[in-house]
Amino acid sequence: MLVAFSVAPSGADESGSVHKAVAEAVRIVRESGLPNHTDSMFTTIEGEWTEVFDVIRRATEAVGRYGSRVSLVLKADIRPGYRGQLTAKVERVEKALAEDIGN
Repeated sequence: MLVAFSVAPSGADESGSVHKAVAEAVRIVRESGLPNHTDSMFTTIEGEWTEVFDVIRRATEAVGRYGSRVSLVLKADIRPGYRGQLTAKVERVEKALAEDIGN
């Protein structure tokens, strides 16, 4: 399964940024060893249900130390029997775009 998530504390530092809290969450994801990708809005992680949600739980708990409330947004692609979709889905789109350019 793929799960894209965004987690942030309710408060921010004096600049309005939550980057330190988000960095703690991303560190936990990266240390998990599961395939992952972080962009400006979400971190996507790939693995089995229990391992993915354990990482998300730990990342959310880490962010919780930065404020009294936490916002968590999740989007999941649950497709049993498929692995490597973190990159394969993007590769299929890129291939389709390249084919369109060649026509």
